[in-house]
Amino acid sequence: MHDVFDSIRGLLKVDSLTVDNKIFQMHYKITMFFLLACSLLVTQKQYFGDPIDCIVDVVDPDVMDTYCWIHATFTIPELNDAAVGHEVAHPGIANPNIPGKEKHEIKHHKYYQWVTLVLALQALFFYLPRYLWKMWEGGKLKMLVMQLDSPIVDDDVKKERKDMLVTYFKLNMNNHNIYAFKYFLCEALNFINVIVQIYVTDAFLGNAFTTYGREVIEFSQQEITSRGDPMDRVFPKVAKCTFHMSGPSGSKENHDGLCVLPLNIFNEKIYIFLWFWFITVAVITAVGLVYRVATFLPGFRQLLLKTKSRLASSGTVEAVSRRCMIGDWFLLYQLAKNMDPLIYKEFLSELSYKLDERR
Repeated sequence: MHDVFDSIRGLLKVDSLTVDNKIFQMHYKITMFFLLACSLLVTQKQYFGDPIDCIVDVVDPDVMDTYCWIHATFTIPELNDAAVGHEVAHPGIANPNIPGKEKHEIKHHKYYQWVTLVLALQALFFYLPRYLWKMWEGGKLKMLVMQLDSPIVDDDVKKERKDMLVTYFKLNMNNHNIYAFKYFLCEALNFINVIVQIYVTDAFLGNAFTTYGREVIEFSQQEITSRGDPMDRVFPKVAKCTFHMSGPSGSKENHDGLCVLPLNIFNEKIYIFLWFWFITVAVITAVGLVYRVATFLPGFRQLLLKTKSRLASSGTVEAVSRRCMIGDWFLLYQLAKNMDPLIYKEFLSELSYKLDERR
């Protein structure tokens, strides 16, 4: 299985320079990695076997498998809770057209043809805000840090880089709002995307995803024979398929077959995890947006900068914060996450002095 993940393991590497935060990374690192990993695993026959195996006497097995994979299988939803071995052979499996009885409504299952593609596309959408931010950020933070992230640096080089950074802020103070707002927009896009992906997945699974996790939890707390497994309703392991063909005289012949869908054992686990994960990510991202709104309060920004620049004196931080708009504060906060704490303390002290001198 190592060869499957080898091509995407680089997504989890730790960047030497941080241009976002942990909540942002939940989207483009963890979520994207999981979606791509599942997308790749679904295609691996050596781990899960053939995606579909159909049983019928008259039709060639390979032809039947291909036909049922393309044209979908079906089950009978109202028989999902029927007693297996007594009323039905498998959950939802019976003849929908029994003479003298009411015709059962059938449900076709076509989603499994597209699971790999949909997971891959969802991974790309989770990376989109990261792509936009990297493009808009343009390496600005990397250019400003300039070797000041290491405590071991030549004194002359440190003084030169530090002076350049102080000069930059002195000349460009109050000109960083657009830079910050672009990042805030990407944070909002992360939240919008995860909500959209929940409803996209729900539509993909026939409006069964939004309640899927809750139903599985309720089922796990009941007696095993008390009701049908909701995972079997959404991801049937056995389904029916009808092959239509012409007989020797041109008459129509219908051949019913049972199809085993071993891949659904894996699919049901993917989507139960995604149900919990999407909700968790949505809640954490919403909390992050509340935090972002709070940063528009000058007092809160000053408190955060004090916490981040723990070696600098309170007076220095307050003096710099009073002259900062939200864009300046955001860039200073980003620098605090990437610069050596001692160098950052010296930088803030010199910046405070230069700003007082300019005033």
